[in-house]
Amino acid sequence: MAWDPQDPWSRKKDPLEEALKQAQSQMKNLFPSGGLKGLLPSGGTVNLVIAALFVLAVWQSVFIIAPDEEGVVKRFGEPVRTVEPGPHFKIPLVESVLQPKVAKLHRVEVGFRTNLQGRQQTVPQEALMLTGDMNILKIEFIVQYKIKESSDYLFNVADIHETIGKAAEAAMREVVGKSKIDEALTTGKAEIQQGTLVLLQSILDEYHAGVQVAAVQLQDVDPPEAVAAAFKDVTNAKEDREKLINQAQGYRNDIIPKAKGEAAQQVNRAKGFAQARLNRAQGETNRFLATLKEYQQAKDVISKRIYIETMEEILPNMEKVIIDGKAGERVLPYLPLDRLSKSTPAPKPPRPLDEMTEEELHAELAKPSDLRSLRP
Repeated sequence: MAWDPQDPWSRKKDPLEEALKQAQSQMKNLFPSGGLKGLLPSGGTVNLVIAALFVLAVWQSVFIIAPDEEGVVKRFGEPVRTVEPGPHFKIPLVESVLQPKVAKLHRVEVGFRTNLQGRQQTVPQEALMLTGDMNILKIEFIVQYKIKESSDYLFNVADIHETIGKAAEAAMREVVGKSKIDEALTTGKAEIQQGTLVLLQSILDEYHAGVQVAAVQLQDVDPPEAVAAAFKDVTNAKEDREKLINQAQGYRNDIIPKAKGEAAQQVNRAKGFAQARLNRAQGETNRFLATLKEYQQAKDVISKRIYIETMEEILPNMEKVIIDGKAGERVLPYLPLDRLSKSTPAPKPPRPLDEMTEEELHAELAKPSDLRSLRP
């Protein structure tokens, strides 16, 4: 019973109870035969039944979308709207809700399957592909995607997972068919992955599949088992070739700068030697001209001096026997033919300039030239 301020003793009847009684009487009028009379409860039980029906109606009307989901509301099986994460309402028994996980990264395996124990098994019908240079490769890869449009993802394609797998296989076959086997096995994997991703996305957009391809990752790219050993030998040979090329390039980069440096050093030394000889020759020429001028003024003195200085240079290097004039008349002249017949050893050729040290180069410059040093 509800409390009324105008009736402190609460003698007024409950309006909800009155409404329930009216509804019960209307139901009896609808069924005058009394077929539902035994099913309709009376008294306080009526309130419990109505409350239970109300709670059930509210429970069927309210739904909650998780943060990683998006709600697609269907009315008689046809999508009418999409809702964001949070609590929402729907019409009971008329509308239903699908809640796909739009933030989840879904995975499709192509060329292999992973069982519950985590073991991978190859699917040859999907894995074997033909390259552009008419070679066969076994390619296993995965496709990762997210849901972009929930309604398209749920209703436009019957089996979206299978469709993505078949489309990915077709895209990979087209990209690999335009590539050579060396590129697929070595340096071209990134380009193959990117090309497959772009082509697969275009195919799914034409289907209005409502998905966004996040990545295409190659797992294994190997030749068939029947020719795996031969391919391994070829790969090892290519690696050895690249290794030798790199070693040759390294040796080249090391030896060429050294050779250029030594060549520049030799050129600079030759230029210095040439300039020193030129300056020395000019100095000796000037001295000779000065001596010639003095010689023209006093020929006898200068001639005698030249003779004496020349003998000073020659006689110390000769074997000499000095005999007095009178004793020389009694000495038998002797000509040592055996010594003359012996070949005089050829003088050693001068060393090249590039083989001389700094000390030898200075010593060479210090030697007198063919012009005699004539001091006035």
